[in-house]
Amino acid sequence: MQLGIIGLGRMGGNMARRVMRAGHPVVAYDLNQEAVAALVADGASGSSSIDEFVRALEPPRAAWVMVPAGEATEGMVRALAKRFAPGDIVIDGGNSHYKDDMRRAAALEAKDVRYLDVGTSGGLWGLERGYSLMIGGPTDAVARLEPIFRALAPGDDGVPPTPGRAVGTAEHGYLHCGPAGAGHFVKMVHNGIEYGLMQAYAEGFDLLRNAGVLRQAGGEPYAFDLADVAEVWRHGSVVGSWLLDLTAMALAEDGDLTRYSGAVQDSGEGRWTIEAAVEAAVPADVLAASLFARFRSRQQHTFAEKILSAMREKFGGHREQP
Repeated sequence: MQLGIIGLGRMGGNMARRVMRAGHPVVAYDLNQEAVAALVADGASGSSSIDEFVRALEPPRAAWVMVPAGEATEGMVRALAKRFAPGDIVIDGGNSHYKDDMRRAAALEAKDVRYLDVGTSGGLWGLERGYSLMIGGPTDAVARLEPIFRALAPGDDGVPPTPGRAVGTAEHGYLHCGPAGAGHFVKMVHNGIEYGLMQAYAEGFDLLRNAGVLRQAGGEPYAFDLADVAEVWRHGSVVGSWLLDLTAMALAEDGDLTRYSGAVQDSGEGRWTIEAAVEAAVPADVLAASLFARFRSRQQHTFAEKILSAMREKFGGHREQP
């Protein structure tokens, strides 16, 4: 099945390559023509403009958009909507807000153009490991794109099915989650959980790193090798995960993580998860705390902390330590 892919960055380019490895022809477009040329060298058909891209697609067309969420995605969906015909499919594989998906799907439906939102997880490793796909949109469009989803997903990755479940597509790494917006909603919550998991690992390793102050009088201080701890947890531990695998890799490369400043950015999905939790009146304490921890990481000291220091000094004479 032919697929057009717009946006050949860190994920889009590798997704195109994985699709081609499965035998599906790809038409590629990116504002960066060097990225297009690199993919053409791997077997894709290249395009130098959006018009050329659309002409190269065989009706009924399918175009997968992998550009940054926000105006870049909005503009590209509008550009495709102007050029696409009834029966064509636009797929947003980025990290759009699910409410934007609902609005776009309704606008394209008026032209009888299908719209799918596909939350895509896999990052830099997806080319080899495959991508976990969370899909929202009409059933008929999902069915048409099934060969592409099957090519991108991990497939048989050695993980046994959960006992008692009727085996479906989820066991292969892709799932039709529901109508427009459902795919990105599930991916949004996925990223919120990711924040919480990452924060738990970060705090645990920080405690291990600073555990030397806990020695008993006359006792030998703890001095844990964090790379070794990460490694032993990878084997048989209940906290084993791919995130732990990556943490172990980083610690093995540099136990002090000197390459990193500790200023942690956040993408929109973490914030949107908390907004959705508020709207649904669902407690999300851990997810919210992990998001706020990222905000804190980007500041030297907040005004709130100055207030705390001032109060401690005034009520108890507690001076800040250098």
